[in-house]
Amino acid sequence: MAPNRDPRTKHPRPPFSEPKQAAQPGHTEDMRLQPDHGETSYQGSGRLAGQRALITGGDSGIGRAVAIAYAREGADVAIAYLPEEQRDADETRARVEEAGRWCAMLPGDLTDERTCAETVSRAANELGGLDVLVLNAGHQREREEDAAIEREAIMRVFETNLVAPLLLMREAAPQLRPGASVIVSASIQSYNPSPDLLDYAMTKAALVAFTKALAEQQGERGVRVNAVAPGPIWTPLIPATGWDEKLEHFGGDTPLGRPGQPAELAGAYVYLASEDASYVSGAVVPVTGGKHL
Repeated sequence: MAPNRDPRTKHPRPPFSEPKQAAQPGHTEDMRLQPDHGETSYQGSGRLAGQRALITGGDSGIGRAVAIAYAREGADVAIAYLPEEQRDADETRARVEEAGRWCAMLPGDLTDERTCAETVSRAANELGGLDVLVLNAGHQREREEDAAIEREAIMRVFETNLVAPLLLMREAAPQLRPGASVIVSASIQSYNPSPDLLDYAMTKAALVAFTKALAEQQGERGVRVNAVAPGPIWTPLIPATGWDEKLEHFGGDTPLGRPGQPAELAGAYVYLASEDASYVSGAVVPVTGGKHL
């Protein structure tokens, strides 16, 4: 077995000359520096054989990396995504099917309550049940000082990042049997909030409370609930956030000196869904390049 690679130089380091994208959640094909989702690197070993997972925001970024890893670990997956992200979603499906697993496609806007209900129902029907719920879809935009944010913009962030996970969990709970797992995408912003992501940071802090309270509630049912807290990760969300200089130097302030790649998150989501984590619930796993929570 080859030794581990130097984590400082394993992936690109800033400065980056990445063009900005106009709107969230961003498109992978428009990125000059393509993210690594584990397409050529992630090796599965059957750790999730027979499991069935619903992944929101599964078309690109962290969601795509999780879908690829889950498929290569033996799970069938359903991915929820915005309809305008169909191209990215099709690429994710192709990678899942390459691994010989089923990929259910669930386009829709999760800020709509009916869509949340239909997403869970369709996922359970197409997969034959649910064993893992990955609440990953998120929305962020750079904000001006003095909380100068229009109410409509605030509500888009809150409804995507907070209301949708609650509704999805409400709908999924009857499907989740003992041994099932819920995994929430929190953030380093939950603990180390940036002023220019004021509303986004609020939602990510709330998701940590959601994780801990839900873990206590669901433990009696034999369902584990945990979160992953990514640091700066190179996904389409980043060039679509609105940054200029911050985009150029994104991730350079970590101890490892670079942003993480989506593939570097996948192992945490696999672990939390696996039998190896059978006594782990209410935890927040940091994947931050050395930044402290």
